[in-house]
Amino acid sequence: MIERDKIEKLVLEHIRGNKIFLVDLKVSSSNKITIFVDTREGITIDECAELHRHVEKGLDRESEDFELQVSSPGLAMPFTVIEQYLKNEGKKVAVVTREGLKYNGTLKNVTGGGFELTTEVKVKGKARETKDLSFNFDQIKSVKEILTIK
Repeated sequence: MIERDKIEKLVLEHIRGNKIFLVDLKVSSSNKITIFVDTREGITIDECAELHRHVEKGLDRESEDFELQVSSPGLAMPFTVIEQYLKNEGKKVAVVTREGLKYNGTLKNVTGGGFELTTEVKVKGKARETKDLSFNFDQIKSVKEILTIK
């Protein structure tokens, strides 16, 4: 099996000093390598292809066969690194806490320890009120961007 650390080193070597950040990296027992990367502006196919070539060049297919896939995390994947939170600041997100509470709102004030969410909450009667909620990252089960079509 190809070592995860070896792949991570190749990825970080390629993205060091540019706008790309590593979101997730998986290596299965059958050597299926899946790399998720992104940028603040959104990763391009060309950027994924360049990284794919770099990683492939750093591995020896003759000694160990592998399958390599490089892509963006997509909308269905929850945020896993702080860069994703920063990228989505000001956007609508769905938050699920470790207690199972669910909130939809606008992501803001992301720091190394957590973030705020501006959301509407129901108050007496049918009225709704805007409220800022603060979360620490250790309280969070998942956060995903909400796609809004205009």
